[in-house]
Amino acid sequence: MRKGRVFFIIALILILGLGAVAIFYFRGLPSSTTETATETVEAPVVDMVDVVVVTQQIPRGYLLNETVLGTIEIPREMLIEGYFTDMAQVVGRQAKLDLDSNMLLTSSMVVDSPDQLSATGSLAALSIPRGMVAVSIPINRLSSVSYAPRPGDHVNVIATLLMMDLDTDFQAATPNRNAAVLGAGPGVVVGAESEADVSVDANTDLSKVTGQTIGAGPSSVIGRTAIDPLLEQTLYVVPSESQRPRLVSQTLLQDAIVLGGGDFPLTDEVEEQPEPVVEELPPSDDETVDPNAEYTSEYPVEAEVVKEETKLPDLITLVVNPQDAVTLNYLIYAGSQLTLALRPSGDDTRVQTEATTLDFLLTQYNIPVPVKLPYGMEPRVDDLTPPMLTNDVEAAPEEQ
Repeated sequence: MRKGRVFFIIALILILGLGAVAIFYFRGLPSSTTETATETVEAPVVDMVDVVVVTQQIPRGYLLNETVLGTIEIPREMLIEGYFTDMAQVVGRQAKLDLDSNMLLTSSMVVDSPDQLSATGSLAALSIPRGMVAVSIPINRLSSVSYAPRPGDHVNVIATLLMMDLDTDFQAATPNRNAAVLGAGPGVVVGAESEADVSVDANTDLSKVTGQTIGAGPSSVIGRTAIDPLLEQTLYVVPSESQRPRLVSQTLLQDAIVLGGGDFPLTDEVEEQPEPVVEELPPSDDETVDPNAEYTSEYPVEAEVVKEETKLPDLITLVVNPQDAVTLNYLIYAGSQLTLALRPSGDDTRVQTEATTLDFLLTQYNIPVPVKLPYGMEPRVDDLTPPMLTNDVEAAPEEQ
């Protein structure tokens, strides 16, 4: 019994001794957590705010939406008046000028409507995509699909040209004319514009005089030799008329965008609205009218007749690439005929077409050349005359 108590006391002393040693050991280790907490200085809290930026390059007049907008955080102390802090303030508005990517938007960079852009350019320019240009071409009722195209429609442009044979050196229509040279001296003057200018006098620049000639008139056309099949004699055949131009048509442009028809309104032009002409019904026969009384109409207005003359457009403006614009300009001044073909809505397909000539027409559509017959139709038809349409005839004014 006594031995058990001794062992218990010894075990208790050992446990207390080990505990004391452990306490002294861990107290001797450096406490990194405590030191760090003591040495750490709390950073000041910066108040940040979101501002709206452009996430990609956009052109002037672009309708802003969520796909081209974003937000970044800046210190509130850097926030100046005009910055947008919410994209909802910008969506649906238009860029007043070209904007670069990552540019902070301000109220001076956007407008609420296209009318506010007029001070920085035309409204028409806002509808032209980058890399494209607008060019106007002449039209009439036939060449413009009866004035059907409207802004935003897509059209093809068909060009029709007349081709002629030219002398390479003279750049004049063939056949050339013959002239016999009698000798050097007064005669043909180079650059003479009429027969009256051919005569030589004391005031003529002799450096331009080539020689004395005869011929070169309308009957001096170069022809060819031929054998008469009946008389078997050699003949000299000359043309009975001047050279006939050869016609060719081809689709020049496809999927051009219509920007507008007719003249665009001028900036300073104020469109005057015509005053309506009101026709009032006269009083009925069973009503008496006091001639001395001031007349005030209490009768219903039958109709408001507004007489406004409709001005048909003679130009249409197309959006094309710069090279096509140069081509159209050349064809206009070369006297070619340009015809529009209206495309279906949403159709952007392109079809390779073949140029149409007389030979293509006869071959492609199996049109035979009529044979010469010992009879013909009456009356004689020398020209193809289109029928007179109702809209082409102006109604005669009614007699009063």
